[in-house]
Amino acid sequence: MKGVLDFCLIFLTLHIPGVLSLSTHVAIIYPQDPVLRIGSNLTASCWVHPELGVHASSLFWTLNGQQLPSSFYRVLSPTNLSVTLAGLNASKQTSGDNLVCHNHKGHILAGSCLYVGMPPVKPVNLTCWSRNTKDLTCSWAPGGKGETNISTQYKLKYKLRWYGTEKECADYTHTQPYSCSITQDLHLFTPYEIWVEASNQLGWATSDVITLDILDVVTTDPPSGVTVSRVGQLEDQLSVRWEAPPALKDFLFQAKYQIRYRLEDSQDWKVMEDVGNQTSCRLAGLRPGTVYFVQVRCNPVGIYGSRKAGIWSEWSHPTAASTPHSERMMSGSCDSKSSGDSNSTLRRELKQFFGWARKHAYGCSSMSMKLYDQWRVLMQKSHKVRNQVGSPRG
Repeated sequence: MKGVLDFCLIFLTLHIPGVLSLSTHVAIIYPQDPVLRIGSNLTASCWVHPELGVHASSLFWTLNGQQLPSSFYRVLSPTNLSVTLAGLNASKQTSGDNLVCHNHKGHILAGSCLYVGMPPVKPVNLTCWSRNTKDLTCSWAPGGKGETNISTQYKLKYKLRWYGTEKECADYTHTQPYSCSITQDLHLFTPYEIWVEASNQLGWATSDVITLDILDVVTTDPPSGVTVSRVGQLEDQLSVRWEAPPALKDFLFQAKYQIRYRLEDSQDWKVMEDVGNQTSCRLAGLRPGTVYFVQVRCNPVGIYGSRKAGIWSEWSHPTAASTPHSERMMSGSCDSKSSGDSNSTLRRELKQFFGWARKHAYGCSSMSMKLYDQWRVLMQKSHKVRNQVGSPRG
């Protein structure tokens, strides 16, 4: 018997000199290339040309190279042998399963493709975004379990809401499955209606229609020029600075930013939500003598007066910096009580500072205005007043 076929046979014709003409099939399988639902039954027959001199009882069947039991066969006539397959499983090959009829020597007489799968389910999770208003990219997910086991086509359709004609997206991306980018003839200030159609040989399905304006789904590149540096010798703080995405420099908008940071030996990021539209920020309450990784991302808010927030960009590449070592940590003390008192004092001071900062600062942008230095001055003045009040009079 010949090896397993790595392609699906459509039909096979042979020419035997003096017996058959060039246009005559040696054998034919019926039905040819059927498309069936998972769990279906199939009875196929292999008809051989009488002049070939082969009796149907000498034939046998294979499915994907594996010989099928003779108990599945039935001789319908001297030239016709059928096979019955019950409860078909999903196709194992995207090109279809190979059902092949052989003569007694194992030579292939005819073949057919079996396409066994399911009709598509309504596509879901249709979302769209525009990078710097230069395109409109949409992605979606297949409905249900997501696998029909037979070739299924997905088409992204769209039109302008009030007066446009239906069009199909042409630039389907190969790097990301189930996505397509509209890159030509874009319209701003005009709502789009967008949907996805899925179809195969067993049926079709359509996603829900979403309506959007490109200006409401703008995203951009991550902020550039991100730098992280120490704040003098303040052991618990780092200064972060960055630049607005250059691709949006000519747009009328007000960006907002987020910062996230983590310890060098940790994968847990801490996110600072309320950075505002400033391009600098001071991180406080950090561990002394520790390396931190920092990233920044941007949301272009109100492009050309849009009332909706944009879509967050990707995070910038991580930038690392370390806080200064604590003098208290460097001094080293064998007095455990003294060390405990020092740590307690530091925790108390930090708690007091953050409580004060919440009343006097709004967001990270205000934290960058040397609030810590202001608080230290107030604490020193308060300490002097308490000393003057408590000192004995002469």
